[in-house]
Amino acid sequence: MRGARKVENLVLTVCGLTAALVWIFPIYWAVVTSLRSESHVVSDDAGLLPDGFNLTAFTDALFNTQIVRWYFNSIGTALIITIGVIVSCMMCAYAISQMRFPGRRLLYGIVLASFMIPAQALVVSQFILMSDLGLVNSWAGIILPQLIVPIVIIVYKQFFDAVPKEMREAVILDGGGEYVLLFKLYLPLNWGITTALAIITFIGAWNAFFWPFLVTTTEDMMTIPVGITQVNDVFGVAYARLMAVALLAAMPVALAYLIFQRRVTEAVMISSGVKG
Repeated sequence: MRGARKVENLVLTVCGLTAALVWIFPIYWAVVTSLRSESHVVSDDAGLLPDGFNLTAFTDALFNTQIVRWYFNSIGTALIITIGVIVSCMMCAYAISQMRFPGRRLLYGIVLASFMIPAQALVVSQFILMSDLGLVNSWAGIILPQLIVPIVIIVYKQFFDAVPKEMREAVILDGGGEYVLLFKLYLPLNWGITTALAIITFIGAWNAFFWPFLVTTTEDMMTIPVGITQVNDVFGVAYARLMAVALLAAMPVALAYLIFQRRVTEAVMISSGVKG
């Protein structure tokens, strides 16, 4: 039995290392490519191993593209989307979970139904609405459609439902209203969930490509994922500079994940549990 278990552990270890190498190779290749000159990237001499430390692509990406502006757009829109999603979804979930009003069940049914509709199915109607409102190529046009995140409402409602009713009644007896209950009782009790959802929402907003690509028409309004598509020159795609911009674009999200890894994992597990 011990021999069989050792063999099983060895096989799992080898499989895990192989999967890790397969996953990390594109990142490794992006780093190697970004440290080469454009002429060397497409030459026959380019191999798998790094053969120099050329930062030309990074300096070119920083000073000859609008990456700083794209950073500003991505950070601004992602922060506003995160705050808007967390606050609006938390208040909606609290109302559905704890308040009694006509149409409450119908409202929750609509939330559940919207959760089952793919976001891509709403793109045409959302674009027409943004166009009619004159919000194409603006922060508002990027932000507003991304504030619809039903999964956050569902997660919040589940946790609000689990709070003992005795705690709510005690606050009401002390003269606390609905806002006191939400922000002084329910929010502190679910602060870990709020942090996890905020991180995963920010990462999702930062990485969003499809909708910002459709709604932005000028380079100065593009976010980082969309701006990467503009990294080219008169001779075609500048591969080294493209890889440098991609690495610079991924760096904030990678650092956020490394710092808040436990919270991100918690949010993914919570979302997966609700979807299941």
